[in-house]
Amino acid sequence: MNLNLNRDPGEEVRAADPEPETAAATEPSAVEAAPDDALTAPREPEQEPQERGALGRDGELRRHSELHRRSRIIRSDLAHILCALSTLIAMIPLVLILFYVIYQGAGALNLDFITQLPKPVGEPGGGMGNAIVGSLMLMGIAAVIGLPVGVLAGTFLAEFRSPRLSWFVRLLADILSGVPSIIVGVFVYTLLVLTFKQFSALAGGLALGILMLPTVARTTEEMLRMVPDSLREASLALGIPRWRTIISVIIKTAGGGIMTGVMLAIARIAGETAPLLFTALNSRTWPTGIDKPVASLPVQIYQYAISPFDAWHQQAWAGSLVLVLMVLILSVGSKLYFGRKMQRAR
Repeated sequence: MNLNLNRDPGEEVRAADPEPETAAATEPSAVEAAPDDALTAPREPEQEPQERGALGRDGELRRHSELHRRSRIIRSDLAHILCALSTLIAMIPLVLILFYVIYQGAGALNLDFITQLPKPVGEPGGGMGNAIVGSLMLMGIAAVIGLPVGVLAGTFLAEFRSPRLSWFVRLLADILSGVPSIIVGVFVYTLLVLTFKQFSALAGGLALGILMLPTVARTTEEMLRMVPDSLREASLALGIPRWRTIISVIIKTAGGGIMTGVMLAIARIAGETAPLLFTALNSRTWPTGIDKPVASLPVQIYQYAISPFDAWHQQAWAGSLVLVLMVLILSVGSKLYFGRKMQRAR
């Protein structure tokens, strides 16, 4: 047996496996197999059905968003128009009343009307000087009684939030705001007039102060709640006591809004007649003290308006004009004064 021991093992491997070049040459080239048009024409990527559906949904969403935006703008413009119309409608009665009072009362308003006492029936001239001073006295007494209690009550409701007690105080304030003024007059009449057997300016001021309480308390509460909590936290973080924070920071910040509520309360009590008939009654002389009956513009206007004399009717219109001007001057003056203070504070 003849064995070729000198044969290279690599030759057997090459004989078993054909060379790569030869195998590649036997297969057709991908370039040669491809047609010429496929090589020269640009190939566009095909869109899947899911992608086309997503693009359609995006378009629908954009159209829906645009329609919603236009609808929102139309509703906003309509709301602005309705608010402006409502403001004009609310101002029309006020303007008409103001101009009518000026038209009727300006002719009888002069210096004698402000400085002189009422004349007896049949004598020309005279005025309501005592009633003007009496009304200012009554409003001052009411402010001294009602404002501190109302502001403190509103501060308690806003800063010391006890759920049960706060709910009870709010309920009392709401009930008191709906009580007719004549009921308050009867209450003070029973409390003071019958006790001391005398009508007085103090009794009238107390009745008006009770009528001020709910308006001042609820307005103070709402204004203090509008003060940001960051101011409270910053003041307390500096080591300032809570009572000092409430007085110097919170109430000072909300001072303009509180004064607005005070002016609303004064405007309400300025024209009250029923409680004064039971408490302060009336007087045809100058006020001599808070423990004596005192004249007031609402009661004087009422008595002159129901009289059969034309001269007294003219003076009643003049008294109405003075009363409106008093409230207007107090309101505008307080707004200007506290508005400047707020600007300086900022």
